[in-house]
Amino acid sequence: MTPSNGAAPLVLASSSPRRRDLLARLGVVPARTESPDIDESPRPRELPRAYALRLAEEKARAVTRDAGEAVLAGDTTIALGRRILPPATDEEVQRTLLRLLAGRRHHALSAVCVIAPDGRARTRLADTVVAFKPLSEKEIDSYVACGEGLGKAGGYAIQGRAEAFVRFLAGSHSGVIGLPLFETRALLATAGVVLG
Repeated sequence: MTPSNGAAPLVLASSSPRRRDLLARLGVVPARTESPDIDESPRPRELPRAYALRLAEEKARAVTRDAGEAVLAGDTTIALGRRILPPATDEEVQRTLLRLLAGRRHHALSAVCVIAPDGRARTRLADTVVAFKPLSEKEIDSYVACGEGLGKAGGYAIQGRAEAFVRFLAGSHSGVIGLPLFETRALLATAGVVLG
């Protein structure tokens, strides 16, 4: 149902509290949230940018959209060169990911897709370069033990203790957290979602 001010109600295609919090910074409260269920496996020879954009759009299309509603979905992919790093599914995977990222630059690719009430999908991507300081095994063990990076792309959460590992960042800090606000704001405005 369209609000009385003519704005399109927004469906957030994500169960991530981080994305909901980031949307609140734009003055946007979703009418509802729905968790998309898609296969997030990379395709053979799929490059990280294309992968992130594809997942964002597939997530947006995977949720129910009623007449007059807009849908927003996002995907954050961590890439080391052409290599797509998986989420940290367990502590050993997380340790492996942190060892790969230690002392190196990587790309945090944050894609966002908005489907407007007319059904048109638009996507944008923020490419943020992040460089970690070298990490000792003790630092890795301590970070893994805190639990905040489990399940996260690349095995870390920049909005938490891992921010102390970042010696350089160029791009969208909010994108690394999970939703690039500059790109999201532009897409939502185009879709007729009222921003605060």
